[in-house]
Amino acid sequence: MARLTHIFTRFAVVVSEWTGKPAIFVLALLSVVLWGTTGPIFNYSDTWQLVINTSTTIVTFLMVFLLQNAQTRDTRAIQAKLNELILTSAAENRFVGIENLDEEDLKHLDRLVEKAAKRHQDRLTDEVNEAAADDFPVVAKSAAKKKRRRVSRTASTKSQSKTGNSSRKPA
Repeated sequence: MARLTHIFTRFAVVVSEWTGKPAIFVLALLSVVLWGTTGPIFNYSDTWQLVINTSTTIVTFLMVFLLQNAQTRDTRAIQAKLNELILTSAAENRFVGIENLDEEDLKHLDRLVEKAAKRHQDRLTDEVNEAAADDFPVVAKSAAKKKRRRVSRTASTKSQSKTGNSSRKPA
């Protein structure tokens, strides 16, 4: 049984990769166009319509199962990767396996996570505001020093230009 499952999995992977290519879409589109152009040849008969209806129904029916298999496998792989990240990080381990919870439990957990994220964001905002408030006097003192330097430079330049004793070289 395991061998049969492995064969089906390989088949599903190959078919899902193959059908996702643009060339296959073009091939399907050309098939429909070809079918449509043969309508006048077959006088738009019931058999002519039955050919496209039956073929598209069969292809769709089989593709649903193949794509569902591929999607389920991909989802399991993503969940395993996320679980590994949770287990090896500072995240809470209680989130491992939550994909198996029912809808109501997931909604409740989502609300709890939103509240925790809001608290975390508020805490970060408070820390940034406190850091900015602590740095404000330093910034204000620094700005005042720069202003005093500018004023003193301007005053000394004016006094030098009046006396004609500029330390600058002429241009």
